[in-house]
Amino acid sequence: MQPFTTLTGVAAPLDIMNVDTDMIIPKQYLKTIKRTGLGTGLFAEMRFNEDGTENPDFVLNKPAYRKAEILVAGDNFGCGSSREHAPWALLDFGIRCVISTSFADIFYNNCFKNGILPIKVSQEDLDKLMEDARRGANATMTVDLQSQEIHGPDGGVVKFDMDEFRKHLLLNGLDDIGLTMEKAPAIDSYESKAAKSRPWL
Repeated sequence: MQPFTTLTGVAAPLDIMNVDTDMIIPKQYLKTIKRTGLGTGLFAEMRFNEDGTENPDFVLNKPAYRKAEILVAGDNFGCGSSREHAPWALLDFGIRCVISTSFADIFYNNCFKNGILPIKVSQEDLDKLMEDARRGANATMTVDLQSQEIHGPDGGVVKFDMDEFRKHLLLNGLDDIGLTMEKAPAIDSYESKAAKSRPWL
């Protein structure tokens, strides 16, 4: 998993509350278990019209936000079903950080397992960041996980809280498998001792 240290990129404003996982990645895209290719289906029902053409009014279709890496979203982001395809789709599109006042628990946990940083801020701070994100091509923010700070385009700084264990995972690019592999020497030592003490196994 790619480590998350510092990210500087365009932030897109998605000022919608209760964005559920079916809005993030509709059910028709859940036929695959591959983590790649799902970016095309991200927010598909909002991004595309019924005839398949792009909806020019949706934020990620606007020229300034087509390569957005940060999403500033309304309260309760990622609610609904537990589909892990939701963070897969965000990551495949290029979104590595989502900022909101709150997240659904399962989606929040899935983000850390896939290299996405979900940041919880106060409503007051979200309002400031949403205002910054509405600046189009000038909506560039820097997210520094080590210092736990978001730097806005005008130099304003928003601090955020982060669980130290989850911070460690993202900074070092560790998913569940990577975390286990950190213990590889201890596991190898145990297996070697077990093989000697129980050669019949």
